[in-house]
Amino acid sequence: MAFNFRLAAVLAVSAFSLSAEAHAASTNPLFSASTLPYQAPRFDQITDSDYAPAFERGMAEHLREIKAIANNRAAPTFDNTIGAMERAGQTLNRVQMTFDGVYQANTDDVLDKVQSQEAPRLTAHEDEVYLNAKLFARVKSLYDRREKLNLTPEQAQLLDIYYQQFVHAGAQLSAADKTKLRAINTRLSNLETQYEQKLIASAKNGALIVDSQKALAGLDDNAIASAAKAAQERGLAGKWVIPLQNTTQQPALSSLTDRETRQALFEQSWTRAEKGDENDTRATIAELAELRAQKAALFGYPNFAAYTLYDQMAKTPEAAENFMQQLVPATVAEQKREAGVLQKAIRRNGGKFDLKPWDWEHYSDQVRRAKYNLDQDEIKPYFELKTVLTDGVFFAANQLYGITFQQRTDIPVYQPDVMVFEVHDKDGSPLGLMYFDYFKRDNKSGGAWMSNFVGQSKLLGTKPVIYNVANFTKAAPGQPQLITSEDVTTMFHEFGHALHGLFADQTYPSLSGTSVARDFVEFPSQFNENWALDPKVLSHYARHYKTGAPMPKALVEKIRKASHFNQGYALGEIVAAAELDMKWHSLPATAPRQDVDKFETDALNSTGLDVAAVPPRYRSSYFLHIWSNGYSAGYYAYLWTEMLDQDVFSWFQDHGGLTRENGQRFRDMILSKGHTMDYGPMFRAFYGKDPDITPMLVHRGLVSEQSK
Repeated sequence: MAFNFRLAAVLAVSAFSLSAEAHAASTNPLFSASTLPYQAPRFDQITDSDYAPAFERGMAEHLREIKAIANNRAAPTFDNTIGAMERAGQTLNRVQMTFDGVYQANTDDVLDKVQSQEAPRLTAHEDEVYLNAKLFARVKSLYDRREKLNLTPEQAQLLDIYYQQFVHAGAQLSAADKTKLRAINTRLSNLETQYEQKLIASAKNGALIVDSQKALAGLDDNAIASAAKAAQERGLAGKWVIPLQNTTQQPALSSLTDRETRQALFEQSWTRAEKGDENDTRATIAELAELRAQKAALFGYPNFAAYTLYDQMAKTPEAAENFMQQLVPATVAEQKREAGVLQKAIRRNGGKFDLKPWDWEHYSDQVRRAKYNLDQDEIKPYFELKTVLTDGVFFAANQLYGITFQQRTDIPVYQPDVMVFEVHDKDGSPLGLMYFDYFKRDNKSGGAWMSNFVGQSKLLGTKPVIYNVANFTKAAPGQPQLITSEDVTTMFHEFGHALHGLFADQTYPSLSGTSVARDFVEFPSQFNENWALDPKVLSHYARHYKTGAPMPKALVEKIRKASHFNQGYALGEIVAAAELDMKWHSLPATAPRQDVDKFETDALNSTGLDVAAVPPRYRSSYFLHIWSNGYSAGYYAYLWTEMLDQDVFSWFQDHGGLTRENGQRFRDMILSKGHTMDYGPMFRAFYGKDPDITPMLVHRGLVSEQSK
């Protein structure tokens, strides 16, 4: 339907008050579609007080529309039922999409309160729609007669998805079980909101504070200046602050030479949400896992993983688990080999200690330098953020798809660092609008993501308005905005999602763009990462920020040779996190509430991976993906879609690589399809066969090229 509930997404809504309602009666810019190009949000007019009345009006309007559809005396048709639901809820959709973007990237105390108060109201509203017996009867009537309705392929797909969603949301449950489901959904909504707010606060409070610059030995001048600025912003004169990123390992660990500082930084990261204070997330996690298992049981599923994977490409937890187990043997062998190499490096440098997680990045960087003569500090001067964006990310998109970009400074933004670009198609016609918000802030959720302020739909006459968000360290004033090679990959990754949204070509909003399964949505984004090191692309953007000189060929060759380095670690931390996620969501409803620390230890030890030296990329207590961002029982998707993306990149390499012809084929057969067809047939139509894990293992350097 036009209002996208996004069942597993952040339910970011606003607090209602009579004063806010009165204020917005005639001035609220969210009550109607924006008059800006592409209906871009009026951030020059929207205030915190506008969201509450807009949500209230949006929910009321949507409920009236839904009741009118359900009570329609005319016999159900596709247009008066499914089409009508797709057109419904436009105010509610507009306010949620706008609020989601601002709340996750630039929240404040008011918006935090807004989220806490209104999330359960929106969940209840969702239940009012999906548990409406009359509405489901109309959907079921159409579904039962679907073969006789002469539907287009897109309409047939949409009807099937609606029916499955209604059933999966509880439409066929008994009255008693519907009551239980409503209570569980409301509590889950509250807990997910609590978790996210605790996590933002715990990450901020978990930042490492040091009293002496000596403790930061090994960091370059820019990093030290940024740490001083971060301390100054917190009112900590004479100190230095290293903020935490969302992952277990922290970027500074590779450079810091003081082992005590490394350990302190790692432990701050590892225990950020386990301090026993008001921001400790463990009790919240335990209840979330318990309630999700109970919800699955209402539907007759053995666990929440089975319940949630019904519409994914993998279909079942067993399929996802079998896939991950194929990765374990080669990963473990490489982990052991890498750990042995690093332990020798420690001894060679006079160290008399055993390798620990806070040592891995530091000594792997030393080994990388020795083996490949490659220093990350040697690379960064060639990665200036704006140049990477315009001459790298945009350039690759132009070469593949013919699209062009023009910066717009007349479009209002929600934070001064945000950049806006208009995107034009290969024929010069307008395609969409893109926002880029790259820098870390204490009031921003961790990680990186893409989403829409406006979705594409021929039915609604809208084009995509998309944003990419990341958490890069902002340079101190007057310093160049240099980024790491990992940041470069992140930029290409998130823009791959953006391309999936920009090329959306659907009639119905529910099928548009990135409205696909978790284990398919990461496929275009991870595929796009491959172009970061394409020779033509790299030579176009990797230029020294001072001289403009291209990256020397010798340095480029070092990067290529080192691309397989440390893959036991890189893959192992993701597999461990994915296994941890799957084990949490494989708990049956009969299981008692878990002791989080014990459960995590047992779960990780059962993976067969070297989790002592290679901890999971996310620990349970700060695993935002699975507790609040819609990836519950779905973190394996990053691995699954890496298989898909490497299959397709292998196809590209066999057919000429970076060409307009290849790009157009990928756009036509994958990027523009949304969810208008099932994932298996869509993938096979492009690749010519089922997914194959071998190209992924070759890409990681875990099997030989001859294995392809």
